[in-house]
Amino acid sequence: MRYPRFYLLIVGLVFAAFAVVFDTFPRSTFSPLEKRDLATFPSFTMDRLLSGAFTKDVSTWFSDSEPYRDHFMQMSMETKHALSFNRGEENVTFHAATPDASELTSNDAVAQSHDPEMQQYENHTADENAKISNAGIIVTGSGKNVRALMAFGGSSKGCVGYAQACNLYQQTFGKAVQVYCLLIPTAVEYYCPEQAKRISRPQYPTIRSTYALLDPAVKSVDAYTPLGQHAQEDIYLRTDHHWAPLGGYYAAEAFAKTAGVPFKDLSHYERKVVRNYVGSMYGYAKDVAIKNAPEDFVYYVPKGITYTTTYTDYQVDKNYRVTAEGKPHSGAFFQHYRDGHPGAYCTFMGSDQRLTVVRTSTPSKRRLLILKDSFGNAIPGYLFFSFGEIHVVDSRYFLKNMKDYVAQNKITDILFANNIFKAYSPNIYKSYLRFLSQHGVAPTAAPVTTEKSAPKTDKPASTSPKKSLEKATQPTAEATSAPSEPAAAATE
Repeated sequence: MRYPRFYLLIVGLVFAAFAVVFDTFPRSTFSPLEKRDLATFPSFTMDRLLSGAFTKDVSTWFSDSEPYRDHFMQMSMETKHALSFNRGEENVTFHAATPDASELTSNDAVAQSHDPEMQQYENHTADENAKISNAGIIVTGSGKNVRALMAFGGSSKGCVGYAQACNLYQQTFGKAVQVYCLLIPTAVEYYCPEQAKRISRPQYPTIRSTYALLDPAVKSVDAYTPLGQHAQEDIYLRTDHHWAPLGGYYAAEAFAKTAGVPFKDLSHYERKVVRNYVGSMYGYAKDVAIKNAPEDFVYYVPKGITYTTTYTDYQVDKNYRVTAEGKPHSGAFFQHYRDGHPGAYCTFMGSDQRLTVVRTSTPSKRRLLILKDSFGNAIPGYLFFSFGEIHVVDSRYFLKNMKDYVAQNKITDILFANNIFKAYSPNIYKSYLRFLSQHGVAPTAAPVTTEKSAPKTDKPASTSPKKSLEKATQPTAEATSAPSEPAAAATE
């Protein structure tokens, strides 16, 4: 009987230790692994108690905010990886709805009648060593070459609303403003292994059919072809859902050609590197192979040009609706992060939750407005040599009336730059339509400190509709004025 009692004692002590940890230690409030705020203790009302909502939310809070949550999750991932416990393809969830066959056929017919001269990409880059992770994520390769891809579940029918938004803006502003449509493919289009293609649809038909639906006055920008031509280069991040800054460079070059503006090659930029970067896909896929394959985050800062950046920050509520608008303040366009920092993609502008205006020394009267999601953040920095002013508006955060804004700022060009997942959303048309009709009056102004010069540090918010990725270490602002032009005031 001695041994059973001993084992019972050990088990009891283990359970007691867990009870002490889970019930007395400080509970987690933020997950760096998943890059999100964790559940908070719910508010109590008698109605919520009687309906069962209160007890359900308490249970969610208890499990979601357990002490050392990320450490336990990482241990679990390490164990699964070591034992090769991976989910099968049957657990894949598509990221877009699939229309019926009649819709697909009709829209493909439209696409065939209008060829934007895009070159369909033939995949020569995929690593065939693939597995399917949760949330529709394909993990390919091995060792330092691991790449995570978001499966695309849409058809050619999906971006009708996006095309309509582009058309509406061109009709609204007429000949005084030229509208461009840049639909950004994601990495899965260029790196999806053959055996995973049955769970991820091609994006080429969707882009073609979207451009076919554009008004003739709207100019489509073919970024698909140059990205395919450079797919052997590091144009997409392996560990993050975004493209790499180099991908943004080739897209910006394609746009500049379409817009007929000057464009400088990479010899006019300083190459910067954040080493040992692991992006968002580690938290999404929960696959330790991604963590074990860090990459270099490489970005490019323009040389020989001066520019100033002005920000108007937005406050948002828990549902990420804009509630207040701050006062304009100067800041750095480029933020530099320490090696290994997970927020490196916030290098550009530091946040999505702001209106950005860049004024350059380029002698051009053309003024560009970019309507974008987080993918579009990588584009403006390559256009400082092309436009006198660049205004950047995120599709989720904008309070002003777009008609008034375009007129007051003498905008000459509007670029829609959204990734295909964002463009596929039926809400994208509603967002851009709302910009045209909203009153442009902000609620109570957000408390923002006005800066007389570029700051030494800047706290970025998340590039996704989640809260800030950065809870501890902040980036340093890059000094970006040309050495030969030290007299330029307020240059970053």
